[in-house]
Amino acid sequence: MEKAKVSGRVVPSPVLIPFVLVTILFPLWGFANDITNPMVKAFSRILQMSNFQGSLVQFAFYGGYFAMAFPAALFIKRYSYKAGILVGLGLYATGALLFIPGSLMMVFWPFLAAYFILTCGLSFLETSANPYILSMGSEETATRRLNLAQSFNPMGSLLGMFVAQQLILARLDPATAAERAAMPADRLAALTASDLAVIRTPYLGIALVLVVVFVALAAARMPAAGEEDRSLDVRPTLRRLAGNRRYVEGVVAQFFYVGAQIMCWTFIIHYGTMELGLSEVQAQGYNMIAMVIFVSSRFICTFLLKYVSPGGLLLRLALAGAGLTLGAILIPGMAGLYCLVGISACMSLMFPTIYGIALTGVGEDAKLGAAGLIMAILGGSVMPPLQGAIIDLDTVSLGGVTFPAVRASFVLVVICFVVIAHYGWRTAAGSRPAAQSHA
Repeated sequence: MEKAKVSGRVVPSPVLIPFVLVTILFPLWGFANDITNPMVKAFSRILQMSNFQGSLVQFAFYGGYFAMAFPAALFIKRYSYKAGILVGLGLYATGALLFIPGSLMMVFWPFLAAYFILTCGLSFLETSANPYILSMGSEETATRRLNLAQSFNPMGSLLGMFVAQQLILARLDPATAAERAAMPADRLAALTASDLAVIRTPYLGIALVLVVVFVALAAARMPAAGEEDRSLDVRPTLRRLAGNRRYVEGVVAQFFYVGAQIMCWTFIIHYGTMELGLSEVQAQGYNMIAMVIFVSSRFICTFLLKYVSPGGLLLRLALAGAGLTLGAILIPGMAGLYCLVGISACMSLMFPTIYGIALTGVGEDAKLGAAGLIMAILGGSVMPPLQGAIIDLDTVSLGGVTFPAVRASFVLVVICFVVIAHYGWRTAAGSRPAAQSHA
């Protein structure tokens, strides 16, 4: 087994406080990601939509990441990481506040617009914070440093899941979409307004938190990182990145990883309710268990990176994730649900490790390189609607055997893990870029 190369402190003492301030951002976007996943089911029921229509929440949410990543990278290159972070916080808060007109209008599209603007802000934050963390120390410890910062991301995710379960799903009226369709118009309007107000409230709370964080970061002195060169040089940079096989394959792997993650965490509620007859609140409880496992595994895997190469560990976890996903497809009942929950242990390492591997050796090109890796979050926009469309089929035949569609739909996750395993294998085997990028 290849040993990871390690030298120097993971977080040098002079940048400890800036490191902490930037790390605070990681749970903030984790909260936004995982309060949103259960909203697919909630909006489908409240507004009487199909699973495919409800999954457009994820299309708008992760579409914002894709649309804003490259403009964010150009902005950061022209100005600074700190400026990018402040713009991101402002857009995040604006999107959260747009839940007010959305809930008052009681139609779906304003919420989609709010999610899109909110995640334009998250795109700025991730495009800024991830490479900024990588720059706060030696390149040899960069992947470990990013894994350490990313370890706090699932804490925000867990809080988002808890808020979704206890402050949203548990407070929504339990009437099904069919029962709502049979209600008189005035009663249905009152019920819809009440439920959308329940959804709105936590987003207003996070908007207030974002304002406080914005003020704190605006007042803080942050270290410069590659800011002596503010020229854009977009075409030469893109040519270097396009010629870097490790980077290009990392973008592809990141697309499929994010798709796998969002599918597992979005449709675990559908799996629990449709396969096992659980309530939405009960099913969300298993999502929270999955996140606890994810958090614990993230710290464990960060420790293991002291002894195991990032590519080698990525390969093994991707293969284990594929195996557990097959269990969720093939094994009925609670055992299948346990397999689905267990996938989170395998996913914990993947995002920051793919990110760190892909940006190894790219130097100042990391500012635009980060944009490609954030644009790869488009996988979370594209894959869930595909899975939602499969779930709407009710049953699916695989190899001549008929499966409930909610179980069969997870074959998309298996495909994602196969792609990730291939990337881990290539990097663990010492694959090098076809052309080295300028450092």
